[in-house]
Amino acid sequence: MVARGGMARFWSLESLQMAAADGGTESSALVDDNGSEEDYSYEDLCQTSPRYLQPGGEQLAINELISDGSIVYAEALWDHVTMDDQELGFKAGDVIRVLEASNKDWWWGRNEDKEAWFPASFVRGYIRQCRKHTGMFTAAQLSTIFGNIEDIYRFQRKFLKDLEKQYNKEEPHLSEIGSCFLQHQEGFAIYSEYCNNHPSACIELSKLMKQGKYRHFFEACRLLQQMIDIAIDGFLLTPVQKICKYPLQLAELLKYTTQEHSDYNDIKAAYEAMKNVACLINERKRRLESIDKIARWQVSIVDWEGPDVLARSSELIHSGELTKISKQGKSQQRTFFLFDHQLVFCKKDLLRRDILYYKDRMDMDEMELVDTEDGKDKDFNINVKNAFKIINRATEEIHLFCAKKQEDKKRWMEACENERKRVQEDKEMGMEISENQKKQAMQNARKSRHGKIKGGYNGCPMPPPHQSLHPIHQRHITVPTSIPQQQVFALAEPKRKPSLFWHTFNKLTPFKK
Repeated sequence: MVARGGMARFWSLESLQMAAADGGTESSALVDDNGSEEDYSYEDLCQTSPRYLQPGGEQLAINELISDGSIVYAEALWDHVTMDDQELGFKAGDVIRVLEASNKDWWWGRNEDKEAWFPASFVRGYIRQCRKHTGMFTAAQLSTIFGNIEDIYRFQRKFLKDLEKQYNKEEPHLSEIGSCFLQHQEGFAIYSEYCNNHPSACIELSKLMKQGKYRHFFEACRLLQQMIDIAIDGFLLTPVQKICKYPLQLAELLKYTTQEHSDYNDIKAAYEAMKNVACLINERKRRLESIDKIARWQVSIVDWEGPDVLARSSELIHSGELTKISKQGKSQQRTFFLFDHQLVFCKKDLLRRDILYYKDRMDMDEMELVDTEDGKDKDFNINVKNAFKIINRATEEIHLFCAKKQEDKKRWMEACENERKRVQEDKEMGMEISENQKKQAMQNARKSRHGKIKGGYNGCPMPPPHQSLHPIHQRHITVPTSIPQQQVFALAEPKRKPSLFWHTFNKLTPFKK
């Protein structure tokens, strides 16, 4: 049996990929992550033998695998440059066969045709050391600090292997790497989760770094790995910078690739694809900020009924006052909020105009927008002005709305059309907010609201701001030659024209604090 396990799954999480195979099967020892061989983790070994949980347990497990005749491989993520013939030089990603690991600092291994010592410290990582110290870090803290960096590592390993296959070592100018980016473009989406989590990671780290024991701990981890003199927050920023630099690197490659080159079209397509990836990451970042504001707005509405707004929506597109007219000719003044997928309407309190009551909502996915001319309406048999209709395609139910001014009607008509476009663009971009993120936003909003009520504040907050985005094919980014940390998430931010929305909306007193 090929035991990709031994230490395989464990080391893949800690900057090193191990694979163990029975004697005589060396060629198949290093298997793909999706291979059919049985996987088992270091934790599985610990369950069978508590000895591995003791200090030096990992080293003990490796030596026992070697002693049993298994072939153990290691894949390093750090370059080791040396002029000493007794040391094994290698680059990040090189696969090394571990022959002997009795020394905790230096292991004996083989790389290509050479056998020599190499530093065992290159296989140790921040995450593993943190997980060992359960008294210092909770599982939630580790999740916040490191996010899905391990998923990014596994993805980058596969991407790197495919990239190296496309690289022509003998004639580099004939390499064809564009298709590799296109093949993996959907996989790069995992960077979105990491980038969105990064601000929280920085906050959590800053809290811990106020205590000397954590500063000393992280510095000890860095020295143990012989890593360059950069603090842990600098290392955690690397994935954010990497995803932003791909468009820049592909742009340079495209600049020096002739149109006659066999890889030109793929490089050009890869450049556009990676720009869209960066754009998607920035858009998701903006949406996460938007859902926090939407959640805070919802908890301020009195007598809310039904699912949360975030169950289907992630952005406010337009809002304002309209008169809704029933079939019986009864008119109702309401404040409407148009989100993606739904239209919510509320009623102002008669005495406290800064309080809104929930009344109802419409599913915009089932509706059709119809312009209505001024004059007598044949469906409602009344005279209307500045009116438009929203018709349910399934039930054919007609909803009639009237604006105060012609320009207000125009804005609502445009907003309803933009809502449909936004929904379609989100579908094309694969824009999704996880259920956990929505749930967290609502929990934070309710907690914040409860605190404000106890403090004597009971007014409605400012509504979540809406934002006019350009069509997806126009959402380009301009990548600077250097990327300061505070500008990372602003690369794909589209330029916006001044909007009359806030000028109009500031007249609505319920949202003034």
